[in-house]
Amino acid sequence: MSASAGTGVFVLSLMSIPICYLFNSLIANSAQAFIFAGCSTVIILSIAHFMFKKKAPADPLFYVYAVYAFFSVVNLIVGLEQENIIDGFVTFYLRQADPHINTAHGHMISYWDGCVHYLMYLLMIAAITWGDSYRAIGLYWVGSFLMRAIVYILGSTVGKHGTEVNYFLLLHMLYISVSVWACFRIFSQPSTQEDELTAEQKSILHRPLDLLFIIYLVPAFAFCVFRGLVVLDCSSTWCQEYTQQYEPYLKDPTAYPKVQMLVGMLYSGPYYIITLYGLMVPGCEWMPDLTLVHSGALAQAQFTHICASLHTRTPFSYRVPAGGQPVFLLVNILYALMPQALCYRCRTRPAFFLRPTLDKKTE
Repeated sequence: MSASAGTGVFVLSLMSIPICYLFNSLIANSAQAFIFAGCSTVIILSIAHFMFKKKAPADPLFYVYAVYAFFSVVNLIVGLEQENIIDGFVTFYLRQADPHINTAHGHMISYWDGCVHYLMYLLMIAAITWGDSYRAIGLYWVGSFLMRAIVYILGSTVGKHGTEVNYFLLLHMLYISVSVWACFRIFSQPSTQEDELTAEQKSILHRPLDLLFIIYLVPAFAFCVFRGLVVLDCSSTWCQEYTQQYEPYLKDPTAYPKVQMLVGMLYSGPYYIITLYGLMVPGCEWMPDLTLVHSGALAQAQFTHICASLHTRTPFSYRVPAGGQPVFLLVNILYALMPQALCYRCRTRPAFFLRPTLDKKTE
């Protein structure tokens, strides 16, 4: 397939700018905003089908990502208008349609979706266009999407805005359903792992980089469990002092940071234990995929958490104190970057995670 299909999706996504401006001046209530969102999806799919009907991509995810790319630009517009950089594009949406998006967490989600997810959608569309594999990028998106969806849905339901749920939550559930289906399609794609690689079984003492990662996993596990205990109102002096001096945002009534820390404790905690095993025992072929999903999830979570903790939309009493910012930034940035480094190591040097050829033949 030629590059025209991918270029068409890029141009289609930019059409969201004039469309948002036009409909912002026409929408008068929440019901109309909900109808606009649904109609926009139908219109985008119709335009995409018309544009590519002669060279229709065989992969249905092409159309899914085309729609998602469109709404990613909308989310970027939302973030820019929240910062008063632009005006008159999504004013009604910010004022009435979805109160959750006006929180610091919702603001950071808009930026993440409008920049990082948008880039991933374009890369996956380009891969589909050229017939290349996009499984690696797809798995990274799966982790980012799952973290975003779990925290946003649960936080919006149980937080202080839980009584303000409206039509847009239903539309968001449709987005979740389609995205989960996309996740399964990505997982079902064959791995791009090179067959000519030979499995290696070196001791951990002969793999100093892996030893460094093992040393990192122990405090990382302790840190995610510790923050989970903090949001569960642990009465320990350490927990209370940490909250007051470094992360008062964990007590924010929107419940997003609380849900995020609980998700981290319940899912990242077991992940660190499994990864310890994978780095010490050869032949764990699932390691590269698992680290991709987790690194995507933690990148989204830490970006949202760090920025929301410092953002002016967070009440002053819940922002990181000036004296605790250096420690807060150092710990949280390292906590976000180390999974990316581990993922890079597993993807670029996967020989240790391959099973010996004899084992595969026996199966």
